[in-house]
Amino acid sequence: MIKNINNIYLVGLMGSGKTTVGKLTAKKLEKSFIDSDHLIEERSGVRVPLIFEYEGEEGFRKREKKVLEELVKMNDIILATGGGIILEESNQKLLVENGLVIYLKADYDLLTSRLKSDLTRPLLQGVDIKEKLKNLLEERDPIYKSIADYVIETKNKRAMDIVKEIEKITEQL
Repeated sequence: MIKNINNIYLVGLMGSGKTTVGKLTAKKLEKSFIDSDHLIEERSGVRVPLIFEYEGEEGFRKREKKVLEELVKMNDIILATGGGIILEESNQKLLVENGLVIYLKADYDLLTSRLKSDLTRPLLQGVDIKEKLKNLLEERDPIYKSIADYVIETKNKRAMDIVKEIEKITEQL
């Protein structure tokens, strides 16, 4: 099977810059931008935290899987995925087989500073944010790395620097 390198899937923890970088990259590469979490919210009519509250993480993950199955059939998109989309093996396979997977890797100190006041992240409510992010990174980093075609370290980089790195990657393909 030939991989569709016209699609770029951005993976990484919440707060790693997937949406910001995705929007800028889409504009630069003249592709459509989609944020899977925003699409889920648009379709359900409610915000992700409310889905988590009423359906739990399991309910949200089912919605996420359904949306991903549709999105990988599209062409010329930049997709900012939800941070936990990679927890489901079938989602990993969908990402790997249908596009270029780029892992935006941010350390947990940077993530903590970005997310410490963010009340929209269900997994960060009522917990020690720094500890939770450290645990999430320890759990998910090996998965992100295993499915990524490229890993971009985001520390000390502006969004446009990362966009330029992605542009260089696509030029080499």
